[in-house]
Parts: sequence; structure tokens; C-alpha cells
Amino acid sequence: MTTASVITKETIAHFFMELQDRICQALETADGSGRFREDAWERPGGGGGRSRVLSDGGVIEKGGVGFSAVQGEATAATLKTLNLTEPANFFATGVSIVLHPRNPMVPIIHMNVRYFEMSTGQNWFGGGIDLTPHYVVDEDAKWFHHTLKTVCDRHDPAYYAQFKSWADNYFYIPHRQETRGIGGIFFDYLKPSDEAHKAALFAFVQDVGNVFAPIYTHFMAQNRNLPFSEREKNWQLLRRGRYVEFNLVWDRGTKFGLETNGRTESILMSMPPQANWVYDYQPEPDSAEQQTLSRLKKDIDWIGR
Repeated sequence: MTTASVITKETIAHFFMELQDRICQALETADGSGRFREDAWERPGGGGGRSRVLSDGGVIEKGGVGFSAVQGEATAATLKTLNLTEPANFFATGVSIVLHPRNPMVPIIHMNVRYFEMSTGQNWFGGGIDLTPHYVVDEDAKWFHHTLKTVCDRHDPAYYAQFKSWADNYFYIPHRQETRGIGGIFFDYLKPSDEAHKAALFAFVQDVGNVFAPIYTHFMAQNRNLPFSEREKNWQLLRRGRYVEFNLVWDRGTKFGLETNGRTESILMSMPPQANWVYDYQPEPDSAEQQTLSRLKKDIDWIGR
């Protein structure tokens, strides 16, 4: 286990960079034919990153796995969010992932693990994993949430309930009155009280990052060959439209990236290759599509269903 004495921003950024490597390798192996294209970039204000995108794979139609470590002067919007009145510099590093599968029976997944540090002395961790099935299957949702709970319980028995509720509230589309998917865990502003606490929080974030590949490669293997028709494909495009709405209107990460003059292509690599919007779409009563919509609610006890 990493000792408290070496928990620096460089240590954290190095772990995130290696995490990106491991996840990309696991996804390429599970996909079979897809390969990531890498764009290394520099941020004019300081720092840079590596954006990797896989397109037209055997399972993944479009997926992005991004690493960044950026720094510079905090914008007025960022300072306001942090209740800071004086100018300050920031350092931010993390890995962000969104995968859009080809088969509508394979779910969309998102993960983000990140660390922020301010010149004022503030520092904190954030992140989470959430799943957006095009069709909600209770058994899959139960397995997904149980896996995340196992990770959380290794660090603090209170984490899962707290971070699941946070995910339900964060990954919510108010103008649709529905959750983006079946949630997962989400946490932010986990501020260490001392070096030992910082090491403990970093260990938790490492575990969250490391469980991503086993979770998604499980769904890739299980669902990649399930049959689907044009009806399911059209529904997938509609669900992708909801995903776009959340990311562009509500997601704080998208807003932060654009406000800090981040690389636009990297910020928007979470967008699907195609999405549809149908005016006043209403699914057929008692259809699989209607059943999925009925499950896009907050506070569902997936493990206990």
C-alpha cells in the first residue's frame, strides 16, 4: 500500500496515467478488433494529457479514455464555486471514460477518478462509476451495484449508501425527470484531514479505478452477441440522446473543462457517434422500453430487488 509520505500530486498523476494504460489494454483485448488512437496534447495555460478514442470496434462503437494533468490560474467561475475571493492556481489530474457500445444490449458506462489541488492549500479527490443500460435488466443492475458496494465496504461501510445516493442525485436529468441510467457511485470534495487520511482516500480512489475494467469487460463478454432488431437500435439512439442532454446541460466536468479552456475534442469525446431525438416519443405500454423508463428513478435498492 502506498505510504502517506509519498502522496504527492505527481504520485497521483502517475497512477492515473498507468490506469489509463491498463484500462485501454483490457478494453482492446475484450473488444477483439478495436484499437485506441492516441492524441497527446498540451494545454496553453499549463499541463496536458492523452486522449484515446476507439472507434468501430467489435463491441465498442465509440469509446474515449482520457488522462489529463493540467494546471494554471483558476477562472472566476472556479473561484466562485470554491468560495475563494482571491486569485489562486489549480492543479487537476484524472482519468475520464465513456464507452458507447455497438449492440444496444451492452450498456453505456462512465467512470471518472480525479484529484484537485489549489495553491491555497485545499486538495480533494472525486470520481465514481455509473452505468446506463439501454434496457435495464434487474440482475445486471444488482451485480453492478453489489460489485461497487464491495469496493466501498473495503474502505468504509458508510461509503456505498452515501455515494449511491450522491450518484442518484447527480446523474439526474431534471428537465426529463429521470435518472441517466441505474446510477452507481459518485463522490466529490473528499478532503483529507491529514497525510494518513490522504493516503486512505487515495487508496479508495485507486480501487474504484481498478474495478472499472473488470466490470465493463464482464458486460462486454456477457452481452456482445445478444440479438437485436431495428427497434432496439432506434431505442438505443434515443437513449443516447438523453445521454447527450445530460452531458451538455448538467455535467460539471464538461462545464469545468470548457471554463478552463480545456481541449474541446477531449472534453466532448464522451459524445456518442450517433443519437436521435423524436418529438414527444411515447413507448408502447408494457413494452421493454416502457419498463426501462419506469426504472430510471432515484433511490432504487438494486441490491435488494
